[in-house]
Amino acid sequence: MGIPFSTPQKEFEQIFDQWLVEVKSIASRGVFVGGQVVEKFERKFAEYCGVKEAIGVGNGTDAIYLALKALNIGPGDEVITVANTFIATVEAIHHTGARPVLVDCKEDSYLIDVDAVTKYINDNTKAIIIVHLYGRMVPATDLFEVACKKGIAIIEDCAQAAGARFDNKSSGNYGTIGCFSFYPDKNLGAIGDGGCITTSNNEVSEKIRKLRNHGGIQKYSHEIPGYNSRLDPIQAAALALKLEHLDDWIKIRRSVAQLYHKYLSDCDSIILPVNPGEEEHSYHLYVIRVKGGRIQRDALHKHLQKKGILTAIHYPLPVHLTPAFSYLGYEEGRFPVSERLANEILSLPMNISITEDDIAFISKEIKAFV
Repeated sequence: MGIPFSTPQKEFEQIFDQWLVEVKSIASRGVFVGGQVVEKFERKFAEYCGVKEAIGVGNGTDAIYLALKALNIGPGDEVITVANTFIATVEAIHHTGARPVLVDCKEDSYLIDVDAVTKYINDNTKAIIIVHLYGRMVPATDLFEVACKKGIAIIEDCAQAAGARFDNKSSGNYGTIGCFSFYPDKNLGAIGDGGCITTSNNEVSEKIRKLRNHGGIQKYSHEIPGYNSRLDPIQAAALALKLEHLDDWIKIRRSVAQLYHKYLSDCDSIILPVNPGEEEHSYHLYVIRVKGGRIQRDALHKHLQKKGILTAIHYPLPVHLTPAFSYLGYEEGRFPVSERLANEILSLPMNISITEDDIAFISKEIKAFV
């Protein structure tokens, strides 16, 4: 059968019986959109993140888009973010009519280069999206001070960082707004699409609640032009149950990361991720770098696949080199760290069901190949 890359089905197995009871209750009441089940999850998640409000939406991409719209960002504005992120981060900026302004990442952490961000702030800058990549939070305390003085919002892309903490704050409680994806393979994953926005800004939360529901809180009350992006109760029920397990599941992921380090630390042909601290990294992904570049990395990827070990590449192209965003005008070589990482990174299996024997086997095959 081999070693799977992720195992969202194993997490679902742990909540299935309770979830089925919830679904039957939802069906008996006939409330399949919104309602008390969604509100209950929103309260639980807001409490978990340490914020006033959590607003469920259709998916993580919508979360970023609606956050930007709630801040009145549109044509003529600029939003700064990082070049090595999933394309959804930049898509959301694009669809507001604002211009995405990209910066490079740091080689040791793979996270946005905070120092580089300040060089691109100007009068048109309305927001900065920091991406907590692979489960590790961006340490951006100094950036917040600069942004606050200039009236620039900080949006956290927390799609991969549910459960991570930095400076005694949870992801989603670090900036003006936090945006989460509950895609099934995330640390906190739904059984389909889902997303959430967190904030302690009452004005922002009220506007987002209207934007997600055709411009109004109540049915047929359309105060502003809105959208249709709501977290449904069947997903909310699963998420509320999974939330109770999240910290324990993250502990398992951190243990898996420690085992990878134990078995691979003597392998000079790869570079292991730096562990920043006990709580900063929730290890949504465990990403190594393969010395020798794309050819060597791709060959290792295929070798492991032949051995029944499923790996992935997050992400094969930085955003500025995708056809979708060639219009931004960034030439190859503009963001050398992001481009170098894209040629070297390989995500190893990371899930709550992987065993030490599995990790020993994966490590043995990596060493045998390189």
